[in-house]
Amino acid sequence: MGPEQLLAFGDAVFAIAITLLVLDIGVPDGLAASDLDDALRDALPDVGAYVLSFAVIGVLWLAQHALFTSIARLDGWLLYLYLAFLAVIAGLPFPTRLISEYGDTALGTAVYAGAIAAASCLLTAMSFRLVGRPGLVRPGVSRGSLARSVQQGLVMVVVFVGSMPLTLVSPVLAQLSWLVAVPLRVWLSRRSGIGAPSA
Repeated sequence: MGPEQLLAFGDAVFAIAITLLVLDIGVPDGLAASDLDDALRDALPDVGAYVLSFAVIGVLWLAQHALFTSIARLDGWLLYLYLAFLAVIAGLPFPTRLISEYGDTALGTAVYAGAIAAASCLLTAMSFRLVGRPGLVRPGVSRGSLARSVQQGLVMVVVFVGSMPLTLVSPVLAQLSWLVAVPLRVWLSRRSGIGAPSA
């Protein structure tokens, strides 16, 4: 199996995961018109969780495509790391449901942060593998650019893992800390001259 075929499989997993996210949004059937406002208000946490996870999954999807532009061929490590990464992506609807229903709890927030950190860690491990195996890398891709991709990926890992202890103080504060990943990644991208995102 070549990188292109594996990436196509990954795209399908991402598409299914995003589709499953939206299925959690809904209102009860048979509502009276006077109850619709309350039902829509009750659905807001589901909408917020969907938007959050859609954005995170979008970043990870872009990151995997950026990574695969560097891969000339696969080895066993890359294959298994990517399959593990896709397993986490496929399971993201579960922590998304937790953050929707129990976003005000330390455990619900920590589980979500752990899932995103795990996905980012696995994708970053793939970049790290490429750094140490030049034979797997496409011609023209420098070791330095791969090393910087590792650095960018570690931003996501550090931010989301670092937010987990914060959940014991304030789940809301922990969730707000995730926003730090955006300017940090942009800063690293500009500093290193990398235009494509990586996680």
